[in-house]
Amino acid sequence: MSNYSIGVDLGGTKILAGVVDTNNGTVIDSAKKRTKKERGKDIIVQRIIETIEKAICKAQIQLSQIDSIGIGAAGQVDREKGILIAAPNLDCYDVELKTILENHFNIPVYVGNDVEVATLGEMRFGSGVGYDNFVCIFVGTGIGSGIVQNGKIYQGSSGTAGEIGHIIVDSGGRLCQCGGHGCLEAYASRTAIEKKILASLKKGHKSVISEVIKEDGCFRSKHIKYALDAGDDIAMNCITEAAEYLSSGLATIINFYNPQLIILGGGLIEAIDFFYDISVRKAIAKSLPTPSRNIKIEKAALQDFSGIIGAALLHQVYK
Repeated sequence: MSNYSIGVDLGGTKILAGVVDTNNGTVIDSAKKRTKKERGKDIIVQRIIETIEKAICKAQIQLSQIDSIGIGAAGQVDREKGILIAAPNLDCYDVELKTILENHFNIPVYVGNDVEVATLGEMRFGSGVGYDNFVCIFVGTGIGSGIVQNGKIYQGSSGTAGEIGHIIVDSGGRLCQCGGHGCLEAYASRTAIEKKILASLKKGHKSVISEVIKEDGCFRSKHIKYALDAGDDIAMNCITEAAEYLSSGLATIINFYNPQLIILGGGLIEAIDFFYDISVRKAIAKSLPTPSRNIKIEKAALQDFSGIIGAALLHQVYK
């Protein structure tokens, strides 16, 4: 057997796949495609296959050298059957990823939640090394978290532990993609920030974001950073509000779980230092004195590769 596995991070906006040396967590090479969720689940699956094949090609290795494929999917999964049960941010339900990909590649496929596998990556090779009790929170298209308890990933009684994006921060508030109202994800995710900024633009408010969106044809975290750096009032107000809500979610975790460490990752955290800094500062201020006294909050060391490295390790967890 080789030490190579494929890790796939299936997110709401992009699919990232990489060939990983599972002995040391090194990403040999990687490939990325837009998810294009609006085109339906069959196209998403096809794009996963294409991204995997591109990563293998770039790494200059043979498929026969790959031990397994692991997928971290944004949503609820059946780990045993390898089914993506529900992914509201992808508008995908009951997708048999394991069966489809095993039939195509003829190697074992394992499926986990995207933040769960990113947490696994950080636990083995990233910011979580040396910690037994910590929480990883990733802020991007949605918001999710992974929990490490006594050195192991905690999944809960039905496998859905860590859905911090769906704790209620405003009872009866904004509609979330899950169908509920007032979820943290509806206030502090990139999707939520995007909606608020676009609503302001629609009302006629001026922002430099409108110019960069026209150039790129889509909305990205880097556009928000560009606007913040330019002193844009709309971007500043929206990011400050989102950080206020995220800090409340972080304080809830600190008070309730009392972890040694919170690891923050995802596109917004990586792109916008201001968002990270204000969220952390306010979270500490809102937390009880004792649990907040020794809490450490750090960025994900593996950055964009947390998910693919963790996904590549799934065969070690589920064997």
